[in-house]
Amino acid sequence: MSVDTMQDTSLQLGQTLKSKRQAMGWSLDRTAQETGVSKAMLGQIERGESSPTIATLWKIATGFNVALSEFTDPLDRQLDTELRQADQLRHQPAQDQMLVASLFPYDPALGYELFELTLLPGYERQSEPHAEGVTEAVIVIRGEMELLFDGQWHPMREGDAVRFAADRPHGYRNLGQTAAVFHNLIHYRHHRD
Repeated sequence: MSVDTMQDTSLQLGQTLKSKRQAMGWSLDRTAQETGVSKAMLGQIERGESSPTIATLWKIATGFNVALSEFTDPLDRQLDTELRQADQLRHQPAQDQMLVASLFPYDPALGYELFELTLLPGYERQSEPHAEGVTEAVIVIRGEMELLFDGQWHPMREGDAVRFAADRPHGYRNLGQTAAVFHNLIHYRHHRD
């Protein structure tokens, strides 16, 4: 990713965060309380001075009670039929070594969002529980990875699929020498506005 693209992504993310915060009528202090992300970090993100990790983006999305794709792909899409290509959508929205293609951003009528995620070699992230009732389905489409759910790491190979409760601790890692690519469908049980 070029420096210009990273700066554009940081600025877009900052604008999205600020507009959501203002729409809620929240100060930076209140936003820090709701998200568990420090006021200083939130200010840096809003000013485009910091590119957060995916884990930080999840904390922010959870604090606002919105889907992750509202920060990674905030464009409003109201089409019934839409052709999207992962190669054109794939980017690095955060500072960690995960590439994200938001294949279908969150749609409140359907209650889910679908990502293509790429874990670069050596990547590991343990995720805090998402909101109550959130489930994830993971389908490995290339490479090998490990997925943490039910308290243990499970090996996943190309073609393997699993659905798990994401309102519990879980994680993703790639201990191999090549990238691991998977589809991640995140379903929100409760209607989200």
